[in-house]
Amino acid sequence: MFDYNQLAALAAIIRVGSFDGAAAALGITQPAVSQRLRALEDRLGQPLVLRGQPCTATPAGQRLARHAEEVGLMEAQLTAALGPGPEAGPRFLRIAVNADSLASWIVPALAAAQEAVPGLLFDLAVDDQDHSADWLRRGEVSAAVTGTARPPHGCEAHPLGVMRYIASASPGWIARHCPDGVTGAVMRRAPAMTYDEKDRLQLMWLDRTFGPGRAPPQHYLPSTHAFIHGAEAGLGWGMNPEMLIGAALESGRLRPLLPDTPLDVPLYWMTPRHLSDTLRPVTRAIRATAQRMLRQPPRSDPAGPA
Repeated sequence: MFDYNQLAALAAIIRVGSFDGAAAALGITQPAVSQRLRALEDRLGQPLVLRGQPCTATPAGQRLARHAEEVGLMEAQLTAALGPGPEAGPRFLRIAVNADSLASWIVPALAAAQEAVPGLLFDLAVDDQDHSADWLRRGEVSAAVTGTARPPHGCEAHPLGVMRYIASASPGWIARHCPDGVTGAVMRRAPAMTYDEKDRLQLMWLDRTFGPGRAPPQHYLPSTHAFIHGAEAGLGWGMNPEMLIGAALESGRLRPLLPDTPLDVPLYWMTPRHLSDTLRPVTRAIRATAQRMLRQPPRSDPAGPA
């Protein structure tokens, strides 16, 4: 059996990035945090935390920290089911989520989840939707918003809806780079924007619209809102979330490069199966908010054509 005071110290160090911060979060002294971590590392015979600014977890430390937080979630659920009892400590749910969901619909979903599970605290890790499921696979999070339908082993996936992206740019950018129209040749030469090295939305749209070709020159802007502002300022073109640029399109600050060529990205909510009961209220709140805010694919008629 693990000593859960030791695991709590480990999880706090990793969550806040320092021994002092962990001590403040746990209401104990910094030497007590150090002693608990040292005892846990001695028992396991390996380092769990890489000391630095900030402190980071080793792979073993990350898995143990997630285990501690998942046990906390399950114990809180059991306590609530058994009736009034001692007040539970903070419960954390670490979620991997893509930046565009974070900037648009996930915060209202988390607020709804907290109403369903009072006292629940969230710790979000931001990554591309095509890579967020890897966080679940590595055991570094307990839930993920992903763009991949197939869940990792031991996990389950729930469809959320579709995030629509519009290839868009400012009127000035279009006039400057596309005076004779938007063509594949022009779009492969004109400056684009990309979120980071994992972001392939611009290339996906180019390949789908004009056929395979080389990547255009790209600005790297790792911020959803800076990405939109960059498009409005004429820095480059990019795939912007429809739900975030409605006002810019309506006012004319942004224009679609080619009407009727959206890029739809399906999103899924994934959790480990062993936490499905514990996270059911959270899953219900996430899915309900997504149903309301994301585009929903048309349902096929099970009866078929008449």
